[in-house]
Amino acid sequence: MNDSIILKKRHCITNLKTLTPHITCLAVHRNLLYAASLNLINVFELTHYSHIDSFNQSPSSGFVKSITFTNSKVFTAHQDRKIRVWLITPSKRHRLLSSLPTVTDRLRRCIVPRNYVTVRRHKTRLWIKHSDTVSGLAVNERFMYSVSWDRSFKVWDLLSYRCLESVKAHEDAINAVAVNGDGTVYTASADGSIKVWRRDGEAKRHKLVSNIGRQKSTVNALALEGGGAGLFSGGCDGEICRWECGKNGIVEMETLRGHGGAILCLIHVAGLLASASADLTVRIWQRERGSTNGYFCRAVLEGHEKPVKSLVAFSDAEGERDSNAIVTLFSGSLDGEIRVWEL
Repeated sequence: MNDSIILKKRHCITNLKTLTPHITCLAVHRNLLYAASLNLINVFELTHYSHIDSFNQSPSSGFVKSITFTNSKVFTAHQDRKIRVWLITPSKRHRLLSSLPTVTDRLRRCIVPRNYVTVRRHKTRLWIKHSDTVSGLAVNERFMYSVSWDRSFKVWDLLSYRCLESVKAHEDAINAVAVNGDGTVYTASADGSIKVWRRDGEAKRHKLVSNIGRQKSTVNALALEGGGAGLFSGGCDGEICRWECGKNGIVEMETLRGHGGAILCLIHVAGLLASASADLTVRIWQRERGSTNGYFCRAVLEGHEKPVKSLVAFSDAEGERDSNAIVTLFSGSLDGEIRVWEL
């Protein structure tokens, strides 16, 4: 613990504060840090950590739950069941382009009765629309995947913005989604399960290929190990599980313990796993150098006064971590504070 405290004191670079509390998600793109606070999305220039823009001022959208990117486009997931598409202008301002599903997509499908599904008693909705909070987004090549508390995930064409598919995936709210380089999709739910999906090229539909059992508690977060070789999951019991693909499917390799509260976020970058928790801390995990053994806790980052909801990081080195690599980590908490760490 002493080494963790020394690391924390020496490597916390700066603190950033948003105008509103409750950081719900962080993201980094093109040397810009995006910090969602309630409905507002704040943008900071990473060169000097100055605030350069705020967008989505409409309170009616509810909390922003997830942010992802393709080139000059920003996609944001919202509590009002919509996905919004923004353009990054040359001046680094953000302009609303569309919301998903698009008006064109809705009009094209609304006249056909079979395009409606029952979402609750005496209530129907077009299948291309989420019927509850959109809780997560993930992008892979030309597809975007959205997950929702309505228990489904949807697949979107990033060129046309059309909804291509909707999959009723879980028995309870879906909290997280991850997709690796080969298109394998992972979804995690409050029903305690993690499911693995792959797209059937001929049918152009995603099929369930594995169901990673029933966890002891709600699964809140997922992170893919470098190259997609492994998967990390974290839940309300404060434990982190590492999974790998074996001959008999996905198998659990180890459980990481140390947090005293629910795991709210996980990221993996340059050989390091970072976990954020309701216990107000961030833990940094790493394999022992030159060893194939499991992960150990390298540092505990303290200082937040509210639960740490979101993490994002980048490294100055490519591939797995080396002794000279520097990882810059951002942690956002429910009091509106963003801490910047150097690891």
